[in-house]
Amino acid sequence: MVTPHPLPEGFTEIEVFSLGTALLVEALLGLCLNGLTILSFRKIKELRTPSNLLVVSVALADCGICINAFIAAFSSFLRYWPYGSQGCQIHGFCGFLTALASINCSAAVAWDRYHHYCTRSRLQWSTVISMIVFAWLFAAFWAVMPLLGWGEYDYEPLRTCCTLDYSKGDRNYATYLFSMATFNFLVPGFIMLTAYQSIHQKFRKSGNYKFNTGLPLKTLFICWGPYCLLCSYAAVEDVMFIPAKYRMIPALVAKAAPTVDAFVYALGNENYRGGIWQFLTGQKIEKAEVDNKTK
Repeated sequence: MVTPHPLPEGFTEIEVFSLGTALLVEALLGLCLNGLTILSFRKIKELRTPSNLLVVSVALADCGICINAFIAAFSSFLRYWPYGSQGCQIHGFCGFLTALASINCSAAVAWDRYHHYCTRSRLQWSTVISMIVFAWLFAAFWAVMPLLGWGEYDYEPLRTCCTLDYSKGDRNYATYLFSMATFNFLVPGFIMLTAYQSIHQKFRKSGNYKFNTGLPLKTLFICWGPYCLLCSYAAVEDVMFIPAKYRMIPALVAKAAPTVDAFVYALGNENYRGGIWQFLTGQKIEKAEVDNKTK
């Protein structure tokens, strides 16, 4: 008979099972919704526009987050991390790469929508592809830094998944954290804020509100804000006094971002939703042109 692995320190059996179940639900739901977004773009010709390619890039990054969460869920049910130290480094890198790419591509969507609604111009394929390549390469640069010694990847409090190690809070961690957060959270947030404010003013003048301009920015701060706040606080104070199970909550909230993003950028997009419906049912989209508008 196989002896169960000891529980992670600071967690009860029901807490480990609950966290693992939550991670599994987030992973499967996010994979299904974002996978549907990607497949619909590939199969439905009307969806294949530069604007929607940015939405697909967000979905692709979010699928990576979901795979990361699925591995964490599997490890949680085992009660330990079975892939060793090198596996932990790879898991941390992939998690950071896809998370940063998702945030940066969301900012690119905001920039595209600004051009569409405020300047009445559309970004060309070459421009959009360049933006996507830059967003992913920029994310890769910051994700690889902890592997090279600036910052460090280590186990999360549950010890069944890996992320940026905020437990030390030394100068190495602080300089990396604040630099990374500035360029990958605050700057994208500022781009989204200014873009959607301009769009909102345009909608207010016309009296025709095509979508909720505050929702994308709220999604960014609600999903990623708690984790960013925890990591930032760890740079100035010791956060280890917070029970491990509570320090897992921000990570759990962040891994809900893929599901929320799917509703904000794909299912919340009237025309993209029509393309998904056509992919699932075979019924033709009524509108001849599918753009990146949101209901």
